[in-house]
Amino acid sequence: MRAGEIVFTAMERVVFGRPAAGAVAETADRLGARRVFILAGSTLNRETDAVRRIAQALGDRYVGVHDEMPAHSPRDAVIACANKAREAGCDLLVSVGGGSTTDGGKAVTICLEHDIRTPDGLEPFRTVVDEITGKRHFPQYRAPRVRQICVPTTLSGGEFNARAGVTEPRLRLKQAYIHPGLIPLVVIFDPAITVHTPEWLWLSTGIRAVDHAVETFCSIDGNAYTDSTALQALRLLGHGLPAVKRDPADLEARLDCQIGAWNSMAAIVTGTRMGASHAIGHVLGGSAGVPHGYTSCVMLPAVLAFNATVNADRQAEISAALGAAGQPASEVLDRFISGLGLPRRLRDVGVKREDLPRIATNCMLDDWTFSNPRKIEGAQEIVPILESVY
Repeated sequence: MRAGEIVFTAMERVVFGRPAAGAVAETADRLGARRVFILAGSTLNRETDAVRRIAQALGDRYVGVHDEMPAHSPRDAVIACANKAREAGCDLLVSVGGGSTTDGGKAVTICLEHDIRTPDGLEPFRTVVDEITGKRHFPQYRAPRVRQICVPTTLSGGEFNARAGVTEPRLRLKQAYIHPGLIPLVVIFDPAITVHTPEWLWLSTGIRAVDHAVETFCSIDGNAYTDSTALQALRLLGHGLPAVKRDPADLEARLDCQIGAWNSMAAIVTGTRMGASHAIGHVLGGSAGVPHGYTSCVMLPAVLAFNATVNADRQAEISAALGAAGQPASEVLDRFISGLGLPRRLRDVGVKREDLPRIATNCMLDDWTFSNPRKIEGAQEIVPILESVY
């Protein structure tokens, strides 16, 4: 008899298909917020009117904006935003932008709750992974009282996760901050605001969502509930991503992608562990500066090929969901990603060959290396996966 447990989050609601400005203002009203601070993507804030419209809708509740959160949410950038939000008396944080603003915002709420004012002040709050067993230690601390609402403009899906990825710049390593209280309270999907997202970023983070769906469907924790959401995510993204590439103004296709990204996260947020594509992706981001989406574009087919000896039956269902029944999933994803014009080799995303051993070693610090469907005993088994796509 199969057994398991589905753990749901404290997210309150998801609003979709409505203009972001009005939805944010209504949410602030309902929550009784009086001092709303915005963490925004820099290009979105400086080159479009999207953030200004949200600020105007908030009226006198709007108390400021910060738009300097680099990729992979470095600790020092988190502190800079937190200090500015604290000075503004923030009682509700709105993140508008991609995954770095989402994850950075989660970490900002930790800083506000615990009066963290320096990068090293974050150290006691991070999740630590045992390098031998892969077991995680979760620090216990008060949940943030200043909550976050998200208006995502990419498809990585981090807004549905109670986990923040923050980079320690000196170690060049992305570290996890995991706490149930980090989950955003509300997510607002406005497909119209995403037309400002560069095509490469929209499509590559869409592949990140595909990666979520694939690795949860193949997870050692898989179950009938999460299988259904993963396969639906693949159907929506398999249709929506090419449709947006053909016609960037297709808002229905953009919303399909957003709902697909949401579905792709259903298993992760209920406790399903991921595999080596995500583990390697975390390290490529923190240690080599590769954008999240690109890590999945490069690594997902390679990891599928590596795992095929232990889960070929599951991989067959992935191919079918993407409309290519009977074909190896690694090849199906290779063609799908290439067809979107996205990179497929580590050298194409700026990774140096001499860095591969260090990247492989750092992968043994990521908990999801230890939950890959095909067991990975050490860094020496990761190097050939990296070499296969160099």
